[in-house]
Amino acid sequence: MMGCVRWILGRLAVGASLAYGATFIVLWTQLEKRFVFFPVGELLYTPNDVNLEYEDVRVQTSDGLALQSWFIPGKSETASNVTWLWFHGNGGNIGHRIGELALAHHRTGANIFVFDYRGYGESEGAPSEKGTYLDSRAVMEYLSSRSDVDPRRIVYLGHSLGAAVAVELALTQPPMAMVLVSPFASVRDMANLTLPLPPIGWLVRNHYDSISRIQQLYVPVLVLHGDQDETVPIDQGRKLYGAANQPKRFQVLKGAAHNDTFEVAPEQYWRTIEAFLAERE
Repeated sequence: MMGCVRWILGRLAVGASLAYGATFIVLWTQLEKRFVFFPVGELLYTPNDVNLEYEDVRVQTSDGLALQSWFIPGKSETASNVTWLWFHGNGGNIGHRIGELALAHHRTGANIFVFDYRGYGESEGAPSEKGTYLDSRAVMEYLSSRSDVDPRRIVYLGHSLGAAVAVELALTQPPMAMVLVSPFASVRDMANLTLPLPPIGWLVRNHYDSISRIQQLYVPVLVLHGDQDETVPIDQGRKLYGAANQPKRFQVLKGAAHNDTFEVAPEQYWRTIEAFLAERE
């Protein structure tokens, strides 16, 4: 009789554990999605607000979505026929990058193409890892079709999550160079840092596994990272840099956190980028 009771209790315990585990996985999946993507729909600012000439472009993805994008032509007196393809981070939308876009245009004179991932700003759809990769391919296909863009002279600039999207695209469409700002090694790495529990890394579905991908690339890489970054610790940037092939450069931005790199250390930031790109000429 007691053996039967123990068997029943054991079965109940297993059932409860499985139910708890299933519930945890569902909750973690929702938390992970919120941890990775923070889209904002309302577009508060456009290049008009900083007196930049631009084209409003809708790029079509292979799965039928329209992406909100801006093409900002370079300044004819300083442009060197270089185009920056801009991959923003996981929050907000392209309207929140207006200040940095204006500075980049002023400092480099290059063409700039910036786009919103699906589900961000006025772009259609809902964000996902696979979706961001499809978005980047659609954007490159569009840029390559423009007569005023030299596809051999495109520089990828990716911030945080955008750095991971840029690295993935570079595997099939290598750029002239890559500038990665505040990048992470992988979402799994970040999950283990944020919630250091053994199952967490295993449960991650959004991988953005830049560290394994960057080892396969042979394009010039510049990594910039603030030493006060509490969102993505600087050790993540160092780890990704360590896995990259030459030519490469790592620049510590003193006093900079995650989202203020170009403001807190402006001369370090821009001079490093300018010198790095000048070496590619």
